Amino acid sequence: MHTLPYQNYIFDLYGTLVDIHTDEDQPAAWAALARFYSYYGARYAPDELRAAYLAEVGRQTAGREGLRRDSHEAHPEIELAGVFQALFQAKGAPADKTLAVHAGQFFRAMTTGYLRLYDGVPEMLAMLRAKGGRLYLLSNAQAIFTAHEMRALGLADAFDAVYLSSDCGCKKPDRRFFRLLLDEQRLDPARSIMVGNDPVCDAAGARDAGLDVLYVHSNLSPADPLPEATFVLPEMDIPRMGAILAGEVQPS
Repeated sequence: MHTLPYQNYIFDLYGTLVDIHTDEDQPAAWAALARFYSYYGARYAPDELRAAYLAEVGRQTAGREGLRRDSHEAHPEIELAGVFQALFQAKGAPADKTLAVHAGQFFRAMTTGYLRLYDGVPEMLAMLRAKGGRLYLLSNAQAIFTAHEMRALGLADAFDAVYLSSDCGCKKPDRRFFRLLLDEQRLDPARSIMVGNDPVCDAAGARDAGLDVLYVHSNLSPADPLPEATFVLPEMDIPRMGAILAGEVQPS
């Protein structure tokens, strides 16, 4: 069996394995969420609810703002269920964490235009696993959304361990987020590679943590110059990504 060039493969999620489009500015989504809140005694006009949501996010993220403001990452610097819970409490409506999570998931579903894997992702992950690779996820993301989206996409059992920023209290490109994974899983950085689509959060952050990097420029990548990386894919091509990660080809 061909020997893999790395033992540990650390993947970003959105824009690397998963293609997603979200739009939190849809009036219909805020109207639906306001109706959901009214079911539990928290009555908002849609515009009032949107303003309250943004204000609460701003309050909780003060001094901790993330590098990117992509809505699909949904404020990775905080645990967003607390925002949805606070919106109930502001209207005097009792709400436990479970109800707050359901409110957040309802909103996420209403604001997601599409959610899909890039072509070839299951086959690539299965190939790396079959060849003895260990697979990890390190994502700036909200657990209340991402865990369920991974289940819907068939990724729930794809990784040896999953690290989401909302659970961990830090986010890429912070070295602490990378170190948390490396230390807890006892990974040797010299035998590990980060795969991601963000020049700063993934590529620069991983290099700072001592990791090799495969950078892929996808439809969700920031409009930054191509970064310094061990491997660079200038466009999304999962079969070629898998071949590079398996050591079967070099990038052209």
